[in-house]
Amino acid sequence: MTESSPGTTLDDAIPTDSLDDPTAAPAPTGVPPSQHHGYVQDKDAYLKRLRRIEGQVRGIHRMVDEDTYCIDVLTQISAITKALQAVSLGLLEDHLGHCVVHAAQESDEAGAAKVREASAAIARLVRS
Repeated sequence: MTESSPGTTLDDAIPTDSLDDPTAAPAPTGVPPSQHHGYVQDKDAYLKRLRRIEGQVRGIHRMVDEDTYCIDVLTQISAITKALQAVSLGLLEDHLGHCVVHAAQESDEAGAAKVREASAAIARLVRS
């Protein structure tokens, strides 16, 4: 990561449409949809985004080690936070569209349990 000027973020490095990649890995074969995770179709895109975030964190470590101006470090931390939030929202959408839907199709009780689980996860995301 190179030193940035005040106001520069890494947001441009995080593509918002990467989860719509048609070249993403297909769902595992031979595994019923109800038994794999909702993000399996987008797993490669998630891993790519997480590797990018990991690199950004290493960059912040380097910035601190090199005594970079504190506002520049905070700006990069903000960019990483936004990137993690984007991953979280994508995972949540996949969970709702796959895991919760499949549970609701199985039974009312299973669906209600998945909705409670998703609500608790949303509450944790909102608090963070």
